[in-house]
Amino acid sequence: MGILNNTVSICQFQLQGTLPSADLAAWVGASLARDGFRSIEHTSEELATGWVQLDDYQASDFAGTHTFQRDHYFTFALRRDQRKLPAALLKPYFVQAEEQWMAANPQFKRVPKQQREALRDAVRGSLFARTLPVPAIYDVVWDTRRNLLTFCSLGTKAVDLFVDQFKKSFAGLRLVPLHPMARASQVIDDALRPALTAANGSGSEAVLEQIEANQWLGRDFLLWLMHQTMDSTAEYAVNQPGPALVGDGFVAYLNDRLLLAASSESGMQKVTVTGPQDHFNEVRSALQGGKEIFEAVLYLEQQEQLWKMTLKGGVFHFASFKAPAVTLEKDDITDPDMERQAVFFERMGLLEEGLQLFDSLLADFLHERLDTGWASREQAIRSYLAAA
Repeated sequence: MGILNNTVSICQFQLQGTLPSADLAAWVGASLARDGFRSIEHTSEELATGWVQLDDYQASDFAGTHTFQRDHYFTFALRRDQRKLPAALLKPYFVQAEEQWMAANPQFKRVPKQQREALRDAVRGSLFARTLPVPAIYDVVWDTRRNLLTFCSLGTKAVDLFVDQFKKSFAGLRLVPLHPMARASQVIDDALRPALTAANGSGSEAVLEQIEANQWLGRDFLLWLMHQTMDSTAEYAVNQPGPALVGDGFVAYLNDRLLLAASSESGMQKVTVTGPQDHFNEVRSALQGGKEIFEAVLYLEQQEQLWKMTLKGGVFHFASFKAPAVTLEKDDITDPDMERQAVFFERMGLLEEGLQLFDSLLADFLHERLDTGWASREQAIRSYLAAA
């Protein structure tokens, strides 16, 4: 699912490091072109990885800033082509190659180890040459105003590949995941920063430790949202910068699917509750049994517009993020290039507005969570959910 699709799964990264003092766009274009994707379709190579243009996954030369720059955004995609051979296909060809070698070398009772490896490589190369590589493509949007990158995949291997490839291509820069504590730090008022620092369970800036030590943030956020949904207090106001006007109202609630889990001696026990929820009976029963909400479908509504996403509370990734459909007055756009750009800007505006609403919701939660009276507030929420 690409960034221009109506539904997309995304994670975000903050950019750290020193940017070049000269023309940033020219430097980015040269870096992308240097590590651009090179096709292996007419070779026998197994794997190829590199950058391609967002509008043309076959193009990787980035000849001119117009191929990737759109106002303050840089847009491109990571392409990875890989040939895969099923073991069931490789084995008979390898056995045949061994038999042919033994027939040509009768003085041997078996194929030597080194020769076996050479035969295996030869067979694999021969089969690779007859097998088309399978492409995987992941869109990237770099917001240069906020030094924020949005990556269109949540797969661990894809994310690791992107981080490594970015580090290789852009010397001196590194990507830091926008994990829950980092996102919280961006949305709170300065007056709450000491409280957030005190609540931080990690003594290190290491990302993995920050995530593991602060599972409370996503867990308590989803519990709070559950209560807000059931208590019919689902109306909020925009309080973060972005496309929507600060002060505008919106509605937020959980529904459809919730994942709850708890650790035990036998491992992690999980419960998934699906379908429209009237009274959240199964969810409340799981909460009373000691489980916590780790993932849920979140709806955000503002006037006639609707955003829907699966929020992964432990890392604040957004799966199946569905934004309102892009609508353009095509009669006013006759140039295909202009239409593509118009669709992109409209799409980014809708995505950023949905994230603005999410950040506003998170900020409201943090005002309550970082208050010294949260312990009694949490107990009241759990009592309410148990009795509802």
